[in-house]
Amino acid sequence: MSLLKIIILAIVQGLAELLPVSSSAHVVVAEKLMGLDPSSPPMTLLLVMLHTGTMFAVIVYFWQRWRSTYFKSAPAFRNFAVLLVVATALTAVVGEAIKIVIEKTAFRNLPHAQIEDLFSHLELIAPALAAAGILILIAGIFEKRRSARAATDDLNLKHAGVIGAVQGLCLPFRGFSRSGATISTGMLLGVTKARAEDFSFALAVILTPPVVARETLRLMQSARINGTAELASAGLYSVFGAVVAFLAGLLALKWLSRWLEGGRWYLFGIYCLIAAAAVTALHRAGY
Repeated sequence: MSLLKIIILAIVQGLAELLPVSSSAHVVVAEKLMGLDPSSPPMTLLLVMLHTGTMFAVIVYFWQRWRSTYFKSAPAFRNFAVLLVVATALTAVVGEAIKIVIEKTAFRNLPHAQIEDLFSHLELIAPALAAAGILILIAGIFEKRRSARAATDDLNLKHAGVIGAVQGLCLPFRGFSRSGATISTGMLLGVTKARAEDFSFALAVILTPPVVARETLRLMQSARINGTAELASAGLYSVFGAVVAFLAGLLALKWLSRWLEGGRWYLFGIYCLIAAAAVTALHRAGY
């Protein structure tokens, strides 16, 4: 793979990952248009390494807010850590359950198939994008109707559990935006947009390392079959892509925060619906 393609994918990922429009869907479409296989181990490792780049962008961008809110005292940090653990545990349970169901049904005649094999199917990405768009629209409408009464800035165990479960629904499906779904869920539960945004991206920081580990293991298993040269080149390209995604992610975060504060969340939902129609058209065109 050329460095130019890596840069293009990293920019797409960095700009889209931290916006509620599903970076994975955008990267998969870009890979398809460039003749790449989104479900191959090098491509899935690249994708999660791009996530790693944006994870560091999240830490840099939110650090001051997190430090003043969640690290101001031991009780505040302890409460925040409990919420993260509860949400992440439910993410793992829901995500793993869906993975098992898919493997036992859609993959029942394919003994060596993995969930990543679904990532290149545009006919699955389109409805996932549409579902995310509808959820974001509903949250945007709810936000406007709620304007007369203030949202709560408190995030309790119930909120964290529901948000974590919704995040678990996002994991197997490219197109069902993780940030869009989790932030929208928080808004629908009555949490302020800023608090839902903070919590959603904190969850992303927790979620990224195990996903990177899974995809690294998957590539290492592939390397035993195809040779270690694939592992070395994929690793180098992935690290380079992560750096580019980090820079693009910082820009995207600033834009997302402005849109959240401006009360235009629903526009992301409209975009997802348009994107779903475009992906459907690409699928019918043979991609």
